[in-house]
Amino acid sequence: MRYGLVLFTSDRGLTPAAAAAAAERHGFDSFYVPEHTHMPIEREAAHPRTGDTSLPDDRYARTLDPWVSLAMAAAVTSRIGLGTAVAIPVEHDPIALAKTIASLDHLSGGRVRLGVGFGWNTDELADHGVPLGRRRTMLREYLESMRSLWSDTEAHYEGEFVNFRPSWAWPKPAQGKSIPIIVGAAGTDKNLAWIVRSADGWMTTPGERDIAESVLRLRTLWSDAGRAGQPEIVVLDAAPKGEKFDRWRELGVTEVLYGIPDKSDAEVHAYLARLAEKLAQRS
Repeated sequence: MRYGLVLFTSDRGLTPAAAAAAAERHGFDSFYVPEHTHMPIEREAAHPRTGDTSLPDDRYARTLDPWVSLAMAAAVTSRIGLGTAVAIPVEHDPIALAKTIASLDHLSGGRVRLGVGFGWNTDELADHGVPLGRRRTMLREYLESMRSLWSDTEAHYEGEFVNFRPSWAWPKPAQGKSIPIIVGAAGTDKNLAWIVRSADGWMTTPGERDIAESVLRLRTLWSDAGRAGQPEIVVLDAAPKGEKFDRWRELGVTEVLYGIPDKSDAEVHAYLARLAEKLAQRS
């Protein structure tokens, strides 16, 4: 299994560049950041963790742009993977977003992983013109169209939400014909079936611990659909405790992610050193 870190970026605290450099120095395999373009003050959407419209962290309103953050991280690292946990593609123009992601992958030497979500904050989505009840279809078209731009010499797409004529678009991703796409969502049958059709793997939601049934279900659906290989399984973990690592290895979990605390630089660096030591013992 790989081990990575998630920095809930904001306009305070440790910068993405400093955090990524520290992560690489301590031997972590990947570095992820989230995305929220803005946070409507009056909302109807309930936060998955609080169960109502209250937010568990003020950084939801202070989040940095993920692609600027990862570009800064790429400039000061050479090995560590760079990803989103998670980005919301439907809040962007897909042609421009495909260019941004491919450019980052090209410049970083093929280190980008695209974690995406359907978007729990439907009020935020509405401000971007995403129709209520159509966010899944819209995301599927975005991913399909971006894959065409990444892989085809003459890219084109015709859909309900995305349409463009045969076009040239470079750079292509350095790592191949596409960028690995991981969907962050609850492990329901509906979500797992969507992943099998449109993505390369599953990222658990925070607090989701008993994942065995969902992982086995995903593998069954994957095989039944004729997908080659195995899906990526990325787990968001709170702390490296207990005997769960052996079970996760048996299940085929490919990556485990830990959040970076919103504390002083010195406290964060000390935390990363302790975490890296604990994970080395687990390995």
